[in-house]
Amino acid sequence: MSAPAKSPITHVRHVGMAVPNFDQSVEFYRNTWGLDLVAEDNGLAFFGTPAHPENYIVRVRKDSDKRLDLISFAVDTAGDVDALAQRLGTADITLVREPEHLDTPGGGYGFRFFDPDGRLIEVSSDVEERAARALEPRESIPQKLSHVVINSTDVVATKTFYEQHLGFRLSDWLEDHMCFMRVRTDHHILAISQGPHTSLNHVSFEMRGIDEYMRGTGRLTRAGQPPIWGPGRHGAGDNTFSYFLDPTGNVVEYTTELEKIEDDDAWEPRRFESKPEAADQWGTGGLITEQMIPAMFNDPDKGLWVPAPV
Repeated sequence: MSAPAKSPITHVRHVGMAVPNFDQSVEFYRNTWGLDLVAEDNGLAFFGTPAHPENYIVRVRKDSDKRLDLISFAVDTAGDVDALAQRLGTADITLVREPEHLDTPGGGYGFRFFDPDGRLIEVSSDVEERAARALEPRESIPQKLSHVVINSTDVVATKTFYEQHLGFRLSDWLEDHMCFMRVRTDHHILAISQGPHTSLNHVSFEMRGIDEYMRGTGRLTRAGQPPIWGPGRHGAGDNTFSYFLDPTGNVVEYTTELEKIEDDDAWEPRRFESKPEAADQWGTGGLITEQMIPAMFNDPDKGLWVPAPV
């Protein structure tokens, strides 16, 4: 099956995580990380940002095990949902949920399936939007969900799946162990990294600008949670980075100024080496830290090939 000429996916909607320390995680994402708690019910918490109309961008679910529940991507219309579900079905990819109306906050219409590593993916349209406002200068809270990075034991196979079935396009490589994938002008909304096991690498949140990004980094540092890597500026993607640990040990990132690819067809993927100037153009964060390496590999995901209960 040839890849779609253009991906029907427009952006990453939200990431769902299961956590054994629910109350601590809710406290972190609301009061430390700077998100709005938009809904909470029976061990489920949904977080949005006042600066983006997406109904919510992070979902935290209480569970005895830590796992990645799902990654949710957006398409424009219900017709796009149906067409993509049919495309996957034709390729003998089993749908965990057939296209249907969603009962999570904001509703919508969508379906779910497993990618080749066994992580749950949701595609949806027509989710009700929230009122949004522009962030004020110096307001150091996330503006939107920027991108998600996942670990795979076979980067090439996982990359090929997202290209052939979902229409993602390759933006760049970091050597041969990490690829950056796009669907529109953002350099990447998904990156796939070689890991010792399948797991979540990190979730990245975009700030209003450089000043707000630095103020957010400083705010967490003052709160006793300094970055495990950063502040710095990557080569691939040209974006800033400050990486932190959430209470469950997942890596979360403040970023801004992610590179834009305006001429999709003319873009030639580049290959970056693991050198100091590629890892961090500024030289402030330096090469990846000893703390960051095991943190980004994360724990082996206990939720693979198991549908999330919500």
